[in-house]
Amino acid sequence: MTITAEERRSQILEVVRDLRTVRVVDLAARMGLSAVTVRRDVAVLADDGLLQRSHGAVSLPRPKPTAAEGADRVLGMLVPTVGSYFDEVIGGARAAAADAGARLVLAIAPYESADDRAQVGQLLDSGVDGLLLTPNWRPAGGESGLWTGGLPVPAVLVERRPPADGEGAPLDSVGSDHRHGVLLALRHLAALGHGSVLLVARADTWTAHQVRAGYAEGTALLGLEPQPVIDIRRPGVDSEAVAERIAEAAARGVRAVLVHNDQDAIQLPPLLRARGLQVPDDVALIAYDDVFAALAAPPLTAVAPPKRAVGAAAVELLLRRLDLGSSLPVHRLELLPSLEVRTSCGGAGEAG
Repeated sequence: MTITAEERRSQILEVVRDLRTVRVVDLAARMGLSAVTVRRDVAVLADDGLLQRSHGAVSLPRPKPTAAEGADRVLGMLVPTVGSYFDEVIGGARAAAADAGARLVLAIAPYESADDRAQVGQLLDSGVDGLLLTPNWRPAGGESGLWTGGLPVPAVLVERRPPADGEGAPLDSVGSDHRHGVLLALRHLAALGHGSVLLVARADTWTAHQVRAGYAEGTALLGLEPQPVIDIRRPGVDSEAVAERIAEAAARGVRAVLVHNDQDAIQLPPLLRARGLQVPDDVALIAYDDVFAALAAPPLTAVAPPKRAVGAAAVELLLRRLDLGSSLPVHRLELLPSLEVRTSCGGAGEAG
């Protein structure tokens, strides 16, 4: 006897309620129906909000917390700065928290301060249920900027990954794979014909350390001739000296540059033009971060870490940790950056 579409979908819901999560192919076999028919019915049920699809499986949608329930769950977030890069990370975290009915509370411990512990203490004193932490770990100092062992609430590291032998090793972490981001930039420049690429970077942040490590790994992997890193000791201030170093390298035939980050990269085209070098005709330029790079003249090709997605994923992981506790394995999530190709590296790349 042929059953109607409504009857099929009702049976699908019954099976999913019973099994909680089931692959579509297994659902079709269980019901004696073709996979095509079941996928079509599942699509209708998902569009109606009755099922949730993910990677070939279906489950019941998670109920959204009520406003009253959400008010009981407060997430504290420690960042080293607001503005530019971390605005997008915070935005992603804030949206994910709101979607889950939770509330986000922000604390700031600037890069130059040693204020991590006090700021985390303030968050804990305010009664947060969990923590999203971006501590001021120095490349050489490891975790010295923050005590991370024995925190009284669950915590997720954001844009940080703890060393395996440190106090933070048991913590979950979510961040961008900055080494992969550097490799994307180097590979693009190599494809344009550049045999050497300059790296201009800070040295005082954890992310800068990852960018530098990615440069060393990437040049070796791609067979590029490594160059001494041009240090930015005073971000936004050292641009004249950096431009002079780039001009000296260009005179030796090295005409491709990766700059961490946007703020310093944006200042370089007019300074290079004053030295007789046009971007991109004479020098190919890529920025790292992609916060303001598209607004430069010319618009800068840029490595774009998935900033909003990192914030959102960190909140989602923290909420799972709050729900499941120690039964959830420790997670290390690294999201891959993308390369946004614009005008600034369209030069011929004739040397290097």
